[in-house]
Amino acid sequence: MKYFPIFFFSLIIVVSCHNNSTTASNTSTTVLKDSIENTDWALLPFVKIDSVNPIMAPGTNSFIDPILHTTVLWEQKDVFNPAIVVKDNKVYMLYRAQDKIGKPDGTSRIGLAISEDGIHFKRMNAPVLYPTNDAYKKLEWQGGCEDPRVVEDDKGEYYMTYTAFDGDSARLMIATSKDLLNWKKEGHVFASAFNGKYVNTWTKSGSIVCKYENGKAVATKINNKYWMYWGDCFIWSATSDDLIHWTPVEMTNDEKPIVELKSHAVAMPRLKIVIPTRNKKFDSDLVEPGPPAMLTDKGILLIYNSRNIPSIGDSLLAEGTYAAAQVLLDKNDPTKILHRMNTYFIKPDKKYEYSGQVNNVCFLEGLAFFKNKCYLYYGTADSKIAVAVKEMK
Repeated sequence: MKYFPIFFFSLIIVVSCHNNSTTASNTSTTVLKDSIENTDWALLPFVKIDSVNPIMAPGTNSFIDPILHTTVLWEQKDVFNPAIVVKDNKVYMLYRAQDKIGKPDGTSRIGLAISEDGIHFKRMNAPVLYPTNDAYKKLEWQGGCEDPRVVEDDKGEYYMTYTAFDGDSARLMIATSKDLLNWKKEGHVFASAFNGKYVNTWTKSGSIVCKYENGKAVATKINNKYWMYWGDCFIWSATSDDLIHWTPVEMTNDEKPIVELKSHAVAMPRLKIVIPTRNKKFDSDLVEPGPPAMLTDKGILLIYNSRNIPSIGDSLLAEGTYAAAQVLLDKNDPTKILHRMNTYFIKPDKKYEYSGQVNNVCFLEGLAFFKNKCYLYYGTADSKIAVAVKEMK
């Protein structure tokens, strides 16, 4: 999450997409009143469980790395940004973990932990998805496999979008599994789209549109296509027939770019921006999808993460603050915004959220409807994992 090239958003909004870390303010409000008003379409309110947070910290588990051929403490440095699956009346967490030896900031691998109450998790000793001597080594080594999001299809097979980071560039990948333990890497999500023109561009963070049924996030077609929101800085979209091969949604010949693109976005000038950043708000610097998007009667509900720069955004938030909000999109046209929150509903206000590998971060990535509650899991300061809960009626 911390690797972003710099570019600028013209036409009023200025976006820098750089990473500065400062100490957050001492504000302790978890749920803002004005976030809840006039947002009956949103999933609110959430309350952080301060009595148990953070629910996961770095650990001492080890395994023999297949590339280094030596024992590695693979989650020794940081754990954060988890995906969530409800299965067999348990909560399965697939989380990003970093060691202390990989470059540039430790190699990332995906670990698995299981909980019977949604709060206390038992970890597997070894990671379940990681760089190895396979066809994708050059894309994943030494940076690793990052920031998973997991959905399933109507047959119960699981699909994980994750970011491959080689230390220089991020690429959005897909893997499949029948049991959450054994994963098959399927490659770059855009490998077959437009003759592969997006394979070597900066891509990450895939949130597939789902129906949340009996606790399960089941990928659901809209207009005979699966849909996915993806990207950082801006949020774009893509469609698929099989959940493995995806095609980014480009602008039609009649549409014109609404922004002047620089840096990594220059290589993607035809992509249709679905959710832009906003001037003078908490989401001024970048926007990035959170958990798998939710198809509801009112539309497609997407929880998204954002980063702030006070000089162009919210002057009350510290430089680089990651806060989260929600947006509702048209279920008949997933590129059309119907409603968008004017402020965040969760932000860093705890010590473990504003001090860590990257300061001032609440990064939401996992969502579970479990035992009459809605659990929202998030990375804190790119260092630990916490949870917030909404009571369901």
